[in-house]
Amino acid sequence: MDLTPYVDNLRQELAVAADAGGDDARALAERLTAPLESATRLTLLNALSAAMGEVTRELAPGSVDVRLRGLDPEFVVTAPPAPEPVREEREPVAVPAPPPPPADADDGAMARINFRLPAHLKVRAEEAATAEGLSVNAWLVRAVSTALDGGQRAAPTGRGKPSGGRSFTGWVR
Repeated sequence: MDLTPYVDNLRQELAVAADAGGDDARALAERLTAPLESATRLTLLNALSAAMGEVTRELAPGSVDVRLRGLDPEFVVTAPPAPEPVREEREPVAVPAPPPPPADADDGAMARINFRLPAHLKVRAEEAATAEGLSVNAWLVRAVSTALDGGQRAAPTGRGKPSGGRSFTGWVR
């Protein structure tokens, strides 16, 4: 955007006002023209920046920025992202789950995973494991196995509480 016409208009208005005041006023106007030109450009740039700030608020998430190229401002428009096309939702195709491995197919191989639970679920899992006399790990293995086997509960591992009601925890050498 070229600000020159606006600055020239101010210069002409100042000259007309100075002519009414005589030779001294005309000389003063000529001396003030250069500093007033830069002040006018800065004031117009500030006004444009404020206006584009308001446009940006209305255009969000798009934006309009004012950049200075030489003596003239330049507008940079960033359009908001185009809305995604509406997709028809199709019914999910049910993929049959693979049959569970036979119960005696346990080869003893173990795999380690990191599993992070929200604190409130961790507390509930610990309480459920304690109520069944299992470690949290054993309880989670059983829960995952039950979920994957279609809701059928896996056979107990024999690691529950002894029939005497007493249990021991720890390491033995």
